[in-house]
Amino acid sequence: MKVIMTTKIDLASMNIMEKLVENFGFKETDRVFDGNPVYSKGNTLILTTNDEMIYYDNLDKAIEHQLGFVPEIIVFASRHASKQKLPALTTHITGNWGNAMYGGNDESLAIAQPSAMKLALLKMNELNDLNWTVCYEATHHGPSELNVPSLFIEIGSSKEEWVNDRAGEILAETITYVLDNYREARFPVAIGIGGGHYAPKQTKRALETDLAFSHIAPKYAHPLKKELILKAIERTVEKVDAIYVDWKGSKGETRQMAKALAEELGLEFIRD
Repeated sequence: MKVIMTTKIDLASMNIMEKLVENFGFKETDRVFDGNPVYSKGNTLILTTNDEMIYYDNLDKAIEHQLGFVPEIIVFASRHASKQKLPALTTHITGNWGNAMYGGNDESLAIAQPSAMKLALLKMNELNDLNWTVCYEATHHGPSELNVPSLFIEIGSSKEEWVNDRAGEILAETITYVLDNYREARFPVAIGIGGGHYAPKQTKRALETDLAFSHIAPKYAHPLKKELILKAIERTVEKVDAIYVDWKGSKGETRQMAKALAEELGLEFIRD
């Protein structure tokens, strides 16, 4: 079973859920999760919780405990907030390169499914008639303690965007498309290093080439420990083929370490 995770306290999350039910055939069942109705379509469930999803470590275990199955993948339908209030449609994996400020544990990374994130990026870009920014975000916030692949797909970055009907429709269609197609998708996979939070160079690469990104470690997380890049590779469910470095957007010691590590592991090194 596949899970779309929502929360009652998130306007964007509820917007996306509403569009999934209205437009994509999800029906209310007699099951409940965290006291809220479960919606179902085929082998996909919409679950709703009552608090911030970024703090829901061990969600997969809670699903197993309450509903009796371990999900194959979890897509978090969420808002994105920023001071710049940039209208945006984003996707990313969760985890913390350093101290856990917003959920998860220190230096802990969730399990990435790069093909799903790339399909999300491509579909959001295709459907984006709002002329908003479409991008990856760097790996950040929780939950990091999940034993199944997951990803966030978000509407950003202020209340005006979170309740935008068209944004909700785009993300509802994107999520259903990703869950229908990610298992058959095959792309070369890279760990991304460097650049800003919105990963402009990684986003451009993924939109213009067949490369898919797993965890992305932005410049503000550097210097980066070698062990964390190894962990990012380990916590990627698909085979990692390359280490990609935004060269100017990386600190010297981190980019040199990444280059040496790629050589050591026999991975392609991509310098951009």
